[in-house]
Amino acid sequence: MYKIIQKEILNPTVTSMHIEAPAVATKAQPGQFIILRVDEEGERIPLTIADADPQAGTVRIIFQTVGATTWKLAQKKAGEFISDFAGPLGNATYTNGLKKVAVVGGGVGCAIAYPVAKKLHRLGCEVHTVCGFRSKDNVILDEEMQAISVKHILCTDDGSAGQKGVVTDALKDLFDSGEKYDRVFTAGPLVMMKFVCRLTEVYHQRTIVSMNPIMIDGTGMCGGCRLTVGGATCFACVDGPDFDGHLVDFNEMLTRNAVYKDFERHAYEKTCNLFKEADANG
Repeated sequence: MYKIIQKEILNPTVTSMHIEAPAVATKAQPGQFIILRVDEEGERIPLTIADADPQAGTVRIIFQTVGATTWKLAQKKAGEFISDFAGPLGNATYTNGLKKVAVVGGGVGCAIAYPVAKKLHRLGCEVHTVCGFRSKDNVILDEEMQAISVKHILCTDDGSAGQKGVVTDALKDLFDSGEKYDRVFTAGPLVMMKFVCRLTEVYHQRTIVSMNPIMIDGTGMCGGCRLTVGGATCFACVDGPDFDGHLVDFNEMLTRNAVYKDFERHAYEKTCNLFKEADANG
């Protein structure tokens, strides 16, 4: 059992938790993830390691409530426990020797982008960050991103915070102003990453994407997280989650990820209703 040390609501659908997991905290690196179960009968879900404190023995996860399991997890309180917390899994993001990097995050994908940007900053790299959200109500980690960035651009679709527009608009402005990077790193919705990669290809900027497809065991055995990269089949859990964005078949990924949307919605609604009925009955 793993204790929830701290819980924070970042926005109406996104929650931050610090989990007591010393073995994971000691080895965790930016870019890696864990797989957890809320209870012994629950499903396994992957979540990115947003931060780790080896001295405190805690790991921070940031997740969006989109399905039944994340909804159940969001109902947990500080001091309560979850059943399983396995990791760290996947390969750490490559950061050695990079002098100047643009880190682009979208929505809850900023929880993936932040630890990468934080480590690059710690290594002395010049970090430029671009973070995009639907509106000011969805913004997360903005102060943290500002603290580790030489340049930080906040974008919202409706212009209610930062500048109005999408991350590719801001990134294009940086390129057009003469900025060049050793690498661009991006994490967020698949559609966003697809268009970031289209843009960076035009400007000849190598781009790394963090992929989070459907995943079950996290060891490469189930094949659920397969994706096509450069015409070859890869598995996000053991070959990634970072890949060369210019080689990823995003159209295939978008099609595969849409397969279970209706099932996820049904499971979410069923779980919520069960909990509401239980509360009503005392």
